[in-house]
Amino acid sequence: MTMSKSNTMIAGAALLLALTVPAASGAQSRADASKEPVQYGADGGEYTPNGFALRGRAELTQGGNRLRADAITGVTANGDLSRVEATGNVYFVTPDQSMRGDRAVYTLGNAEVVVTGDVILTQGKNVLTGSRLVYNVRTETARMEGGNGRVQGVFYPQGN
Repeated sequence: MTMSKSNTMIAGAALLLALTVPAASGAQSRADASKEPVQYGADGGEYTPNGFALRGRAELTQGGNRLRADAITGVTANGDLSRVEATGNVYFVTPDQSMRGDRAVYTLGNAEVVVTGDVILTQGKNVLTGSRLVYNVRTETARMEGGNGRVQGVFYPQGN
């Protein structure tokens, strides 16, 4: 992937915004993670006037947060990153939990990550499954929907 210095800075800023997902341990972790450098990798990629595209084993990391998928695109509006889309074998992992699905869309305006497909949310040994997960980056709240199926889960009491 070839980018000029300014394009690399824009892509880096876009990736930084895409990965600013808080850990469950609170605001101090968020502040620390946001200061970490952003790394990205893929088999191929490009920068366009409307954003960027990473293809083939695409991965973005910042601190302990990671977004991995077959393809990741970032969409800009008026020069600012407005949305990140990941497709194919999507994994979004924070230090305390992981989300898996077929597709994920992170909309920066409302700080929501929507994961769809066969969704699995895990935190420690706890597991929740459904067809659509809405995770709010700011509030660290999650809402799972079952779609045509049911929401199912296994939760373990503390100390087990």
